[in-house]
Amino acid sequence: MGNSANMGGFYMQYLESLCRRRGWVDPSYECYRDHSGYTCLVLVNGREYQTDLAYESDSLAQENAAMRAFMVCRNFSVNGGMLARNGITLTLPKPLVEFANKPMIEHQIEALAAAGVTDVVLAVNYRPEVMEKHLAEYEKRFGLKITFSIETEPLDTAGPLKLAEEILAKDDSPFFVLNSDVICDFPFKDLAEFHKNHGDEGTIVVTKVEEPSKYGVVVHKPGHATKIDRFVEKPVEFVGNRINAGMYILNTSVLKRIELRPTSIEKETFPAIVRDGQLHSFDLPGFWMDVGQPKDFLTGTCLYLTSLTKQGSKLLAPPSEPYVHAGNVLIDPSAKIGKNCKIGPNVTVGPNVVIGDGCRLQRCVLLPGSKVKDHAWVKSTIVGWNSTVGKWARLENVTVLGDDVTIGDEIYVNGGSILPHKSIKANVDIPAIIM
Repeated sequence: MGNSANMGGFYMQYLESLCRRRGWVDPSYECYRDHSGYTCLVLVNGREYQTDLAYESDSLAQENAAMRAFMVCRNFSVNGGMLARNGITLTLPKPLVEFANKPMIEHQIEALAAAGVTDVVLAVNYRPEVMEKHLAEYEKRFGLKITFSIETEPLDTAGPLKLAEEILAKDDSPFFVLNSDVICDFPFKDLAEFHKNHGDEGTIVVTKVEEPSKYGVVVHKPGHATKIDRFVEKPVEFVGNRINAGMYILNTSVLKRIELRPTSIEKETFPAIVRDGQLHSFDLPGFWMDVGQPKDFLTGTCLYLTSLTKQGSKLLAPPSEPYVHAGNVLIDPSAKIGKNCKIGPNVTVGPNVVIGDGCRLQRCVLLPGSKVKDHAWVKSTIVGWNSTVGKWARLENVTVLGDDVTIGDEIYVNGGSILPHKSIKANVDIPAIIM
């Protein structure tokens, strides 16, 4: 192992234990002291992980107190969701779709592992066999166990928790719950500490929004900053601006409140916990977005790239690159970019993408293997795997190309959702689903 920076034996012992649990064989690492103790950068197979040993040795090193998480990985929502509106998830389950060049579910599992989670339960209702290979890789890389909980019939948002009760209630440790469509900075460590300190039954992560009338709003008890008093659905008058962010930490006692039937955690379970004065909110710092819909996927990409810029991330293309315009550009090293291109702001370019000469890309996502030919103009668009955008074509207004779609030369697409393996030879002037 690498440089210990004169760490004490206690921290050294914990670091070795952490590496064993995560399956990190002979990693290199560098540790340094900070105000809280030790921070360690661990390099494993070319990937860098950061762990706060001072925090983890206090709260995570007890291997008999494993933390668990429950993740809802549906490919459709109650009202149809992403599957009904575009062809991206006809090829891959939604959790495996690349967000900023990494599958959505990998963002979340990586954050859970960093917080000390050792068991993850995935509630799935669509093509679990496609996910198995990816999840086996994540188990090995992040040192945790992933189990499927398969719904044979829709159980809404609380029923799946009851279905997985045997795993979630192995002991009295609280467990995380999250929606696989959510992207943010995932402050799981702070959330766990907050929940432990207030000592009640549940904690909902909330985020502030500018237009609360579009959402269900969380209202606190008078004189209490975090204890929830009630929920108000799409309020006409201002009662608050905090909404449910789709992440929770719950005590196992919550499972006793749920029956194995279609049950809404938002409309049935949480109000019951509120009546008993046992539910709190945790303010989410930083950005947040539910990216389950194409327009929100693009907005979430913008927020994520902006966050990387604020962090000074080296993942982003440097502004000195001649093709970078206004920043927030994430390009895989294997992508090929032609001459005189103008890319940005808010663009992600995946592996093995080919971009021709003179292309203009803005607020768009190019998934792996796609191709944009010379002088094409692409804005507010998701270009699917192995799809081709023709020369001088123009795509905009939340256009979504499924897998292996071909857009002809000089074709205009205005908000079209094109299902896989289609060839578009005429303009799409009005937003439509092309099957």
